[in-house]
Amino acid sequence: MTQLDTLVREFLEHLEVEKGRSLKTIDNYKFYLQRFTEWSQCKTLSEVTADKVRQFRLWLNRNVIGRQDGMVKANTQNYHLIALRSFLKYCAKRDMDCLAPEKIELAKQPSRQVEFLEAEELKRIIGQACAKPGIVGLRDRAIIELLFSAGLRVSELTNLKIENINLERDEFTIRGKGGKTRIVFLSDEARKHVKSYLEKRMDISPYLFVSHDRAKKGRNSTSPLSPRSVQRMIERCAVAAGITKTITPHTLRHTFATDLLRNGADIRAVQSMLGHSSITTTQVYTHITDKTLRDVHKKFHGSAA
Repeated sequence: MTQLDTLVREFLEHLEVEKGRSLKTIDNYKFYLQRFTEWSQCKTLSEVTADKVRQFRLWLNRNVIGRQDGMVKANTQNYHLIALRSFLKYCAKRDMDCLAPEKIELAKQPSRQVEFLEAEELKRIIGQACAKPGIVGLRDRAIIELLFSAGLRVSELTNLKIENINLERDEFTIRGKGGKTRIVFLSDEARKHVKSYLEKRMDISPYLFVSHDRAKKGRNSTSPLSPRSVQRMIERCAVAAGITKTITPHTLRHTFATDLLRNGADIRAVQSMLGHSSITTTQVYTHITDKTLRDVHKKFHGSAA
């Protein structure tokens, strides 16, 4: 094992122990750093130079890595650079002679486009969920209402257990991305439909949402729903509702944030409810919810006509 391989291993252990990062995050950092070390053939920290990083960026941008278009997207390129920069920061804090982390600049990305549902579109999707017979229809309605009410990530939803939610209250605590906890809130509609679904449940699974797979009756018919299962359900409802844009569970999270901001919610409050570490992440919604710009347009545009 080379010096650089050893340092990468120690860095990943640092993320796990000192930083308390999730195993998924650590796996991602490991993947990006291993890609760099394998491509660069660097054996020592001193070999990681600004020019070597520049060549690596060119390689990512120009070469096929499991992609038909022959290049890695700008945001994925940045994931590699963020991992490398974090590794160098770790080495610098250990007083090791290495490339200054701040010399690694991220690639410029196009403005992020946020897809969300209008109220009428959401109503149509809910209608398709309700059209399903029996307990599956009750479950799917409850899922959609809860995603929209609380702005949950799909992984947060599928990890919920019945004991996590107190239907006598309109709020509960959830552990989200990076292990951070936050308070989320239930609307009256979400509470009503989650309650209706649970009242029909006859199983003993601790999970809030389960599969109800009749084909597995007697074995594991009530295993917790996977994020992919929730995604497929929402995609089917959207198609059946005649919505042509791509709809995912995260679209409901976007719709939650957009609805709050459109109705005058403070962006810092929305940041907290979404569980964003940085206000910059939340600000992606402001360009589609800025009522002030709309008022200016109405007041001043076309006044000479």
